Amino acid sequence: MGCAGRDAMLEVTDLEVYYGLSHVLFGVSLRAAPGEVVALLGRNGAGKSTTLKAVMGLVPPEAGRVLFRGEDLTGRPPHLICRKGIGFVPEDRRIFFDLTVRENLDVGRRGDGGRVSQRSLDRAFEMFPELRSLADRRGASLSGGEQQMLAIARTLVGDPAVLLLAEPSEGLAPRVVQAMAGHVLRLKQEGMTILLSEQNLHFAIRVSDRAYILEKGRIQYEGTIAQLRGDPDIRRRYLMV
Repeated sequence: MGCAGRDAMLEVTDLEVYYGLSHVLFGVSLRAAPGEVVALLGRNGAGKSTTLKAVMGLVPPEAGRVLFRGEDLTGRPPHLICRKGIGFVPEDRRIFFDLTVRENLDVGRRGDGGRVSQRSLDRAFEMFPELRSLADRRGASLSGGEQQMLAIARTLVGDPAVLLLAEPSEGLAPRVVQAMAGHVLRLKQEGMTILLSEQNLHFAIRVSDRAYILEKGRIQYEGTIAQLRGDPDIRRRYLMV
């Protein structure tokens, strides 16, 4: 059950990606409608993170297309894709440990230089109120969950229309994972389109509308979260370790 092509905020068609001589993505196609949360599931090494990097231009595809609001962004450099309105939160977060929370948010501003506006900063602190009291703390002193919140908030400061989230629950304590799910759901309620890669099936089921499953670089399944929840055979075949 996909969204119609003309309604897609993000549409990926027949992506082929290589790392050197290694063929890692084979004709990957997926869509995300405005305000939809779409999960890209699969075991470690299935190609989830590579798919997000290909969308973001960090790994140029050999073939296929990436359309954002109908505009072909295939092969564009990452900074131009960011300026068009796609934000990316990598799995390793990549916050600046020697900068404060506020300074990290300044770095996230989209556009030609300058500091983050007070409005964008207020929105980030409203979405992640835990960060407000940490504004003058350096990134190195933050917990894993605080670093993940900062990484997402820094991307939101750029005011993206689509958010790519790589493994948002990875390495977090169960209590923090639950809080992170709440943050994703709030972004969804605000109308954010989100494509997330995730190994934590319970997290993905809680926050997502639809799911794709990758196995060895190929899409093996597409369906609603309700369909996936009701299909133990698919979960056992592609998601169980």
